[in-house]
Amino acid sequence: MGERIRALRESRGMSRSVLAGMCNRGPDWLKKIESGDRELRSHTLLLKLAAALSVSDLSVITGNASDVAATVPTGRLNHPGLPRIWDAVMTRPLLIGQPAVPPDPAQLQGRVDQSWRLWHSSEHNRTEVCALLPDLIRDAEAAVRFLDGDARRAARVALSDVYRLTGQATAYIAPAELAWVVADRALTAAQDADDPSAIAAAAWNLGNILRETAYPEEALRVVVEASDLIRPHLETAPEDWRGIYGALQLHAAVTYARDGAEGDAWRCWDKGNQVAKSLPVSYVHPSTVFGRAVDFHQVSVHTDLRKAQKALGLADEIDPEIMPSTERKARLWVEVARGHLQRGDRTAALMVMKIAYQTGAETVRFTPSARHVVADLWRKAPRALRPEAAQLAELVGVSEAG
Repeated sequence: MGERIRALRESRGMSRSVLAGMCNRGPDWLKKIESGDRELRSHTLLLKLAAALSVSDLSVITGNASDVAATVPTGRLNHPGLPRIWDAVMTRPLLIGQPAVPPDPAQLQGRVDQSWRLWHSSEHNRTEVCALLPDLIRDAEAAVRFLDGDARRAARVALSDVYRLTGQATAYIAPAELAWVVADRALTAAQDADDPSAIAAAAWNLGNILRETAYPEEALRVVVEASDLIRPHLETAPEDWRGIYGALQLHAAVTYARDGAEGDAWRCWDKGNQVAKSLPVSYVHPSTVFGRAVDFHQVSVHTDLRKAQKALGLADEIDPEIMPSTERKARLWVEVARGHLQRGDRTAALMVMKIAYQTGAETVRFTPSARHVVADLWRKAPRALRPEAAQLAELVGVSEAG
């Protein structure tokens, strides 16, 4: 079994520390499992390993044919908004009737920008944005179909933005085929528009999909290529071009950190930090919310590198109100809670996760790392705090199997 786990891990480009961390264990534990020095008897840990390795059948790990029926949960969460989005994306009609009023690309882009602002400002961002996306997808597709010249180019940029937002809003609730279709359409629309900034933003989105599906090397390749596209223009580029370039650097930093590559992680974070310093204090990239608040990502890098003490020390100095995104604030608190868990302080982790939920309920409810923290607290919180942990677990929708 250990040899099979190691082969699966290496085939996905994952370090021991990353895979072990996804199971809330240390790399030494995984090393003993892989070497055969320790027997893995916990069914719960087997399920966690299988989910982290994107294996849907336990027999692939155990080698026991009788485990074929033991299907591993895919990790996809249910959301009522997904069916209409699936219909808009996956049943795109080949023929679209001529609209009564010619599409206005500027108006379309305005609706997309407003939807991005809603994503970053609402406590229930996933539900509210998912309700808007089906019409946005259809209207953007129609605009590209019936416009030409510069108007079509602008519509393609808006279409790319729509699909990027779709990818963000359906993360962890969409099946893999929908996630890949959405990421590909975002990049294709941006390339057809021949807009470097839109291409880079679509690459940032694709990098997220690749990283979350255990393809870190491919994610880094996409991010590096997009950075190379933007870099020659940085001195004279508009602020949003520099903003997406900085976001790409932070994306690479987190990707490296999750793989345990500390030097590369901080090298990329430094690049992102330098870009942030070159932008106005009030600047915020409209979709990635890249700006001066790069310390938020610094906490994530420390946490993913399992440097809990440094992550928590830095978090103590951060004012969450400087981040103009409710979603990112909630994610910061989740990272802080992860840091407390790494130190074994479940009392502090529970208090912080309650703040995270109050800040962005749906960010916690639909983000796997947040759900893992809540599930851990539900099972292992100090006796006196178990009622509070159980209440939070119920709000988040964490079951015993999750």
